[in-house]
Amino acid sequence: MAPKVLVSDKLSETAVQIFRDRGIDVDYLPDVGKDKEKLAEIIGQYDGLAIRSATKVTPSLLEHATNLKVVGRAGIGTDNVDKEASSKKGVIVMNTPFGNMITTAEHAIAMMFAVARQIPEADASTQAGKWEKSKFMGVELTHKTLGVIGAGNIGGIVCDRARGLKMKVIAFDPFLSEEKAEKMQIEKVELEDLLKRADFITLHVPLTDGTRNILSAENLAKTKKGVRIINCARGGLVDEAALAELLKSGHVAGAAFDVFSEEPAKENPLFGLPNVVCTPHLGASTTEAQENVALQVAEQMSDYLLTGAVSNALNMPSVTAEEAKVMGPWIKVAGHLGNFIGQMTEEPIKAINILYDGEASTMNLEALNCSLIAGIMKSISPEVNMVSAPVIARERGVQISTTRQEQSGAFEGYIKVTVVTTERERSIAGTVFSDGKPRFIQIKGINIDAEVGEHMLYTTNEDVPGIIGKLGTLLGDHKVNLANFTLGRSAQGGEAIAISYLDEALDDGVVKALKDTGLFRQVKPLEFDLA
Repeated sequence: MAPKVLVSDKLSETAVQIFRDRGIDVDYLPDVGKDKEKLAEIIGQYDGLAIRSATKVTPSLLEHATNLKVVGRAGIGTDNVDKEASSKKGVIVMNTPFGNMITTAEHAIAMMFAVARQIPEADASTQAGKWEKSKFMGVELTHKTLGVIGAGNIGGIVCDRARGLKMKVIAFDPFLSEEKAEKMQIEKVELEDLLKRADFITLHVPLTDGTRNILSAENLAKTKKGVRIINCARGGLVDEAALAELLKSGHVAGAAFDVFSEEPAKENPLFGLPNVVCTPHLGASTTEAQENVALQVAEQMSDYLLTGAVSNALNMPSVTAEEAKVMGPWIKVAGHLGNFIGQMTEEPIKAINILYDGEASTMNLEALNCSLIAGIMKSISPEVNMVSAPVIARERGVQISTTRQEQSGAFEGYIKVTVVTTERERSIAGTVFSDGKPRFIQIKGINIDAEVGEHMLYTTNEDVPGIIGKLGTLLGDHKVNLANFTLGRSAQGGEAIAISYLDEALDDGVVKALKDTGLFRQVKPLEFDLA
């Protein structure tokens, strides 16, 4: 059956056609996103939800989204999506961070010109029949210092455009290296320095706990007298009430805002003040940008639903379509390793240590980690998947460490996972053979060569003669067909392990009968999803 997608906001018809052309069953209901009750009523039918800003993806909506696998936001901002709740539900959240970069950067530059030359007020005055030429004395941008807070994708474009205007550009961005700043021909500074030196300040950071109110009343007071402030990024980055007071006092010469702490902004402390330019969140509002982000989100969602490729996800590692093909068997073996050790572990898990060797170490380890952790966590929560597993592990305080190493043995690559509990450590390793099938190659340090079966029985015992015969006889007595088995031992007379492949799952009576023999140290039936 074809995946089914709901488009609940106004998206380009071309984007809707992309879904259809890719074989996706799509319903285009551009007004349903505003109707919470109707959306909740129908969302259970869909594998994907394509939205803009009108649809709110809340924990309540997600409770009804029983089949939902991915939410695609056409645009960069995902404030309307509860990402934590989505992750717990196992729903991937994607955005399109590159489709409106130029448009938003150009809007910031336009707003800077507008506030430098008081264009909106001058326009209103002139069209009212006044001729107040002396009232609207502006300033040039040439040779002024522009302070950019956040020099990432959009901020970087603003830096480039500002340099073209012959401005001196300084930037505060903890993630900007000195080498990158030099290449961009800008100066990297600390925030305190930027506040003191900048004639214009423009913000280009997301709204996070670290950036919220970054231009607080305290920081605004540190700015250079006569500064002009532009915010086309996110509401909540600037203390708007404090800024209004500084505008009234004349310390701040002007402000240009496209975003506000509360939107739609019907009232705001900045409204009505002289030399304040306000626009209704128009940063991405160009014909080109709207089309670009819509097409991009349709392609991304289609790729994920049809091939497993993940692009621009906010709660899941990105995996290209090419990676998905190569990594598919490794993602499966990682999941099986996690599932094995998860079923074997009954005590609280303190840490998961993962070693990637050889070929496995060259792959997208974040994706492999997610698969492995999901396998472990399935024993705790059967509904867990690659998206929700890391969240569950984090909530339980599980420490996760990852190590890469070059090829160290006979296998071209392998994955080894060690789980540390309050009682013990338990490890298992696996690889992918040339036939593409996953294999368990080591359990508790004992080498084996075991395929993965749907129904398996794991037993350990002292290495003495006759155990396997007695195991087979007992299973036969209980009408359980032993399809195959794999053996391994630490040393002659030491600990031995056996993995038996069964045609059906064992019931509790058979497990009890095996334990009652006193021959086995461990008896554990295992189930694996081979789909």
